[in-house]
Amino acid sequence: MRVDAHHHMWDLAVRDQPWTADPGVADVLHRTFTLDDLTPLSSAAGIDASVLVQTITVPEETPEFLALAAESPLVQAVTGWADLTAPDVAETLEALREGPNGRWLKGIRHQVQGEPDPNWLVREDVLRGLKAVGEAGLVYELLTLAHQLPAAIQATKELPGTDFVLDHCSKPPITTGELEPWATQLRELAALPNVTCKVSGLVTEASKDWTVADLRPYVDTVLDAFGPDRVMFGSDWPVCLLHASYAQVVEATEELLDGLSESERDAVWGDTAARVYGIKAA
Repeated sequence: MRVDAHHHMWDLAVRDQPWTADPGVADVLHRTFTLDDLTPLSSAAGIDASVLVQTITVPEETPEFLALAAESPLVQAVTGWADLTAPDVAETLEALREGPNGRWLKGIRHQVQGEPDPNWLVREDVLRGLKAVGEAGLVYELLTLAHQLPAAIQATKELPGTDFVLDHCSKPPITTGELEPWATQLRELAALPNVTCKVSGLVTEASKDWTVADLRPYVDTVLDAFGPDRVMFGSDWPVCLLHASYAQVVEATEELLDGLSESERDAVWGDTAARVYGIKAA
């Protein structure tokens, strides 16, 4: 089973996505992207199941995504959004899990990359919310920039009962070719047993004329630090379209994994995601 562990969708007729109107991205992303757009792309890549990930910090999006998962043979898990700092976050998560289509909710994410406080993740109210995510039986997805890794490490250490998934390898500085301090901090995070990592979103951290060679040092670092059984593939579609097509992301990933054994490749392509998100083969 092949799993795309990270993609998005949005319908501008339902809700605006203001970030897609920013200069430099509007010409590619400021339009509606639906399951009908994704399905032929994922099918051509041999993808059997996927994880639909939140795009905007509004509570209405999560139940909409859960309804979509209930109707879609492709989307087998949803990572939604909830206000981690709210006093009633545990009740909110319970309502989502017990509500319509709640069985598809497998994770929660907040766009920490946009928080000006580099220590946002270790604020007392945030840690309380992260603990509630774990107690609800959900994973928490870390959307962090490289300089926010120290806070991610501390939060993960303080909450051994919560499982964390690192999105986009914490966005390493691929355009500059630098590895440190990202690599050392990534290894420190990977040493903790309650965290896994998505090889996703890397083409948009590289220059538009990226090559597989540009990505390889970062992917090799992730594979060495986490091991393939704690790494999973994610397309980051449609955001990836800024620098690559869906097929190009898949092809690059195939090449980046060419040094692994068959069982190790199977882990990255699906087994890890199936275990983390509770996805079962059809």
